[in-house]
Amino acid sequence: MDEARAAAHRARLAPYVEPHLARRRAGEKHPVHDFLFTYYSFSPAKLLDWQPGWPDSGSAELLERRRGLVASTLDLLRATVARPATFGCFGLHEWAMVYRADETRHPVPLRLGPDGTDAVVDSHRIACSHFDAFRFFTPSARPLNRLRPGRGDRPAYEQPGCLHATMDLYKHAFRLWPLVGSDLVADCFELAWDVRTVDMRAAPYDLAAWDFPPIRIETPEGKQEYAALQRGFAERAAPLRERLIADCGRLVA
Repeated sequence: MDEARAAAHRARLAPYVEPHLARRRAGEKHPVHDFLFTYYSFSPAKLLDWQPGWPDSGSAELLERRRGLVASTLDLLRATVARPATFGCFGLHEWAMVYRADETRHPVPLRLGPDGTDAVVDSHRIACSHFDAFRFFTPSARPLNRLRPGRGDRPAYEQPGCLHATMDLYKHAFRLWPLVGSDLVADCFELAWDVRTVDMRAAPYDLAAWDFPPIRIETPEGKQEYAALQRGFAERAAPLRERLIADCGRLVA
């Protein structure tokens, strides 16, 4: 293994990993920064472990076990690339997750209060294309979504403008690690970190105590800000998605 590259990889990711581990030891939680370590299943130790990728890491046996996952991931990524990006959701998925709910998904107050939050949902068109966001909608919010993404039909809905589809590039990369190398996993992780920050800034939560200024998507100015950031993430995601497609293509060949 290239020790210099491994050391550089650990140094690159330590500023993200070490604060999370310190919070975990202290029994503390962060509503924004813990997400990539708790929602996704890749351990901090694996994230810090640099592997070059196939065929220098992994094994033929591992490749055979993951061949189905590689193929399904490749199908999903190709379908996503083939679909035009849309930028009109304005992060309303997070609002739909607390619509008319008795409690929120995070122990954080709502910036506009329950009634104000519900009013934003009622006054907007909801068009969430990502199943893993849609599945957390409250029962009252689900009928408001104009799309019906399901667990088994992601290739029919995923589109490259979706923030969650962009964050999931990290998931796709680490699920195929170490057949997919750690450099690509780290690139996807850092993009997902930035996306998560915007996702929560545009959410209905009041994150002032954590020094996150809101993106007020209930206003025209907030919508413009959100859409501009969304376009920027789509541009950053495009080459990473293509690299994943190329890696998956080599693995299934």
